[in-house]
Amino acid sequence: MRPILMKGHERPLTFLKYNRDGDLLFSCAKDHNPTVWFADNGERLGTYRGHNGAVWSCDISWDSSRLITGSADQTVKLWDVKKGEELHTFKFDSPARSVDFSIGDKLVVITTDPFMEKTSAIHVYRIAEDDDEQSDEAVLVMRGPNGRINRAVWGPLNKTIISCGEDAIIRVWDPTTGEEIMSTKDHENGHKKPITSLCLSADKSHFLTGSLDKSAKLWDTRTLTLIKTYGTEQPVNAVTMSPLLDHVVLGGGQEASHVTTTDHRAGKFEAKFYDKILTAEIGGVKGHFGPINALAFNPDGKSFASGGEDGYVRLHHFDPDYFHIKL
Repeated sequence: MRPILMKGHERPLTFLKYNRDGDLLFSCAKDHNPTVWFADNGERLGTYRGHNGAVWSCDISWDSSRLITGSADQTVKLWDVKKGEELHTFKFDSPARSVDFSIGDKLVVITTDPFMEKTSAIHVYRIAEDDDEQSDEAVLVMRGPNGRINRAVWGPLNKTIISCGEDAIIRVWDPTTGEEIMSTKDHENGHKKPITSLCLSADKSHFLTGSLDKSAKLWDTRTLTLIKTYGTEQPVNAVTMSPLLDHVVLGGGQEASHVTTTDHRAGKFEAKFYDKILTAEIGGVKGHFGPINALAFNPDGKSFASGGEDGYVRLHHFDPDYFHIKL
C-alpha cells in the first residue's frame, strides 16, 4: 500500500474530514489555512484564507456546499466550499475548539476553550439557508465541565449532543434544554486521562473515544454502555472507524515535548488497526515522523488519511487483500 504524501501545511495537522461523497478531503492545521484536497489522488484544490490562528476542527455540509471551521483566533467561520469565500464569522471570547453540523445542516454545535476566567462552553447556533439572514445569537449555551472540551458532536436524529474532553468524562446533553442527560462520571471503567478524540459510527449507534490513558473505548450512543476497550502503548490522539469492515484505527504517539531523546524509530509513528469486536491488533501503517494528530476514513471504507505533527497528510488507498484479512 503506497501512501500519497500531501504536503500543504507547514505546521502540525489538527483535524481531517471527508465530505459525504468521499471525493474531497478537508484538512486543518496550526498554520491558519484549512485546505481541501481531491481524495483520490491527493491533489490540492485550494485553501480557505481568513483565520488568524491555529484551526482546530472543521465540518462539511451534507451537500458539500459549506465548510465550517473553528480556530484559536476565537472565531468560527462559515465558508463557501467552491469559491473559498468567507460567508460568515461567529465571534467568541475564547478559542473555538470543535465544530459539528447537525443532520440537515440547520444547526451547528461549537465548543470553546477555557480562557482567562471564562469556563469552557458548548454553543448551539442556527445556520440560516440565506447568508444575509445569519444570526449571531446562540440558540443555547451549556457550561459545566471543567477543563477543555475537545469534541462535541450531534447524536442520532439531533436528539442529543455528546461531548468529551480533559476531565475524561463523556457527557450527553439535551440540545433543547441544555440539561445534562447522562455521563460516564461514575463509570468504573471510563477513561482515566483526558479524552482527545471522538468518532461516531456511520449509523451513530456507537462511538469511539481515544484518550491519553493509552486506550480507546467503544460506547453505545443511547445508553453510554462501555462495549469494548482497545489498549495501546502510546497516548491516543486520534481515532476513526471503518464504515465498511469491523476495524478501528488509532493514531498517536508521545508529544514531541515529552520525548527526551530522539527516537530510533524515525518515521515509525503508526496508525494501528484493531478488530472492532475481538479488540486484537490487526496491523499498523507506519510513516509519520511525529505523533498522529488526525485520522479519517473515507465514507466508502476503501481509503483512509492520517495527519501528523510533521505537517504531512498521508492518504492510503487499501490493497485488495486488506478486505480479506482473517484473524
